[in-house]
Amino acid sequence: MPVRQLPVEVVNRIAAGEVVERPASVVKELVENAIDAGASRIDVFTDGGGRRRIGITDDGGGMTRADLALSVDRHATSKLDDEDLLRIRTLGFRGEALPSIGAVARLNIVTRHASEPHAWSLSVEAGVKSAVMPAALGQGTRVEVGDLFYATPARLKFLKTDRTEAEAIREVVRRLAMARPDIAFTLAGEERAPVTWAAALPGAPGRLTRLGDILGADFRGSAIEVRAERDGVAVEGFAAAPSLTRANALGQYLFVNGRPVRDKLILGAVRAAYADYLPRDRHPVVALFVTLPPQEVDANVHPAKTEVRFRNAGLVRALIVHALKEGLAREGRRTAANTDGAALSAFRPSFAPRPTNWDWRRSPAYPVRPMPSFDAVAASALAEPGQAAFDVGAPTADVRFEAQPAADLLDRPLGAARTQIHETYIVSQTRDGLMVVDQHAAHERIVYEKLKASLAKNGVQRQILLIPEVVELDESTVEKLLDRAEELASYGLAIESFGPGAVAVRETPSLLGRANAAGLLRDLAEHMAEWDEALPLERRLMHVAATMACHGSVRAGRRLKPEEMNALLREMEDTPNSGQCNHGRPTYVELKLSDIEKLFGRR
Repeated sequence: MPVRQLPVEVVNRIAAGEVVERPASVVKELVENAIDAGASRIDVFTDGGGRRRIGITDDGGGMTRADLALSVDRHATSKLDDEDLLRIRTLGFRGEALPSIGAVARLNIVTRHASEPHAWSLSVEAGVKSAVMPAALGQGTRVEVGDLFYATPARLKFLKTDRTEAEAIREVVRRLAMARPDIAFTLAGEERAPVTWAAALPGAPGRLTRLGDILGADFRGSAIEVRAERDGVAVEGFAAAPSLTRANALGQYLFVNGRPVRDKLILGAVRAAYADYLPRDRHPVVALFVTLPPQEVDANVHPAKTEVRFRNAGLVRALIVHALKEGLAREGRRTAANTDGAALSAFRPSFAPRPTNWDWRRSPAYPVRPMPSFDAVAASALAEPGQAAFDVGAPTADVRFEAQPAADLLDRPLGAARTQIHETYIVSQTRDGLMVVDQHAAHERIVYEKLKASLAKNGVQRQILLIPEVVELDESTVEKLLDRAEELASYGLAIESFGPGAVAVRETPSLLGRANAAGLLRDLAEHMAEWDEALPLERRLMHVAATMACHGSVRAGRRLKPEEMNALLREMEDTPNSGQCNHGRPTYVELKLSDIEKLFGRR
């Protein structure tokens, strides 16, 4: 078959396949055009998941008659002042969106520029352009797209249900609304009730207001402001406290120069920053905005412009990690228990409904004989069946506490220890409430931070075992441990081979005290099986430290003296990130006195 030049219509449809993947792609391109036009309000309407109709109305600058006629031609754009693709300051720049949409659907544009006496209208159907006609419109531009993919019926069968496509459109508008809180957005359609996000004030408060409207009150209540800047690169935004997590990374919203992107580099940086706070199967919720000179980032690397490439990727990653870690350390004492009201709601009184067939005559309190005098039955009254409900067993709390704690301890952030319950939880009193502390989780974080600080300063202090402890494991596990012997040694755990299927432990970190070497090595081997060789050494060492901290901390079930409990609370106050253990669980729960009074109807 000879080489031939394809017709313009076929070329347009091929190009449309890259730009117009689904109805959400059309909405994305048209809303970005409205933003580039300087709109302060954008209305989006869809029908049939965007398949039957998409309508975008804005109050931007509009187009003149000449610009309108040229706008639907391929590679015609007003976004580039010259041919330099390395200085892109707008969301769109290729000039492909309108001609691509017109090649596969029925496109109608009505626009009015301030210099024009009236509006102008233009239609494109399956790539065929109509003449420019006068129209009526007060200001801005209205774009309507109907019968999407009618010119390419084969593409229709690849679309999902109307509800699924409508949800994809909603996600696109949500991301663009997060990027521009200064613009009011309205999203309506047959598949949903209208949603309006009003324009917010400039600055961080306005941005948080928009993010809270979109991501919900949970995010607004747990949001931590992050900010960092270096060498012309600025990172700002909000990150949720480790108490608010998701099962996947879909709650991570990333923007580069106002453009929503899905960049693996930034996602990896977010994961690294939260490594000390979350379990491996949970993901943080963040909204980060990276601003840098246009020549430092290439936005022309993906057909849908959803990916970017940084000239100095290392700087961007380091800045994101630093900004998130600094913000999380600053708000390290915030946990799920004292930010979202989950702990308080667990204390709400509940009453079981009385059975409908209840007979009061069968009540244990029903008298079956004439009532004798009180003196005659006083001794046996507590033995009546009706009193059985008050038999709650022996107390499980260690009630050794001071009659009146020291006044200075009550003013400390975690208060004064009052008692220990179930030999696991410490109850402390503050001026305006009480704390319930998980002693194991709290001490685990303390040991972990000490291990990290010791390693960064002068290495982990070791203790040589008088008699090396021999741990028997299967041969594959022994090989994994011995392959990482140098990394383990940097944390003070010295091991060596002791024949097939055995490891001799000669030194352990002094912070761990009398550690269970066998359990520690087995846990380390399990974590190492999940490591990727490309995982940075620092991250691998942090995994080792976390496992060691778990084995070296105060275990649940151990009784503590009042002095020990207070000492643990004081160490928590001096330890960074003490709000969560290194597995991501909260270390304490706070209940305010006012909330407790509400539970009992005192307020």
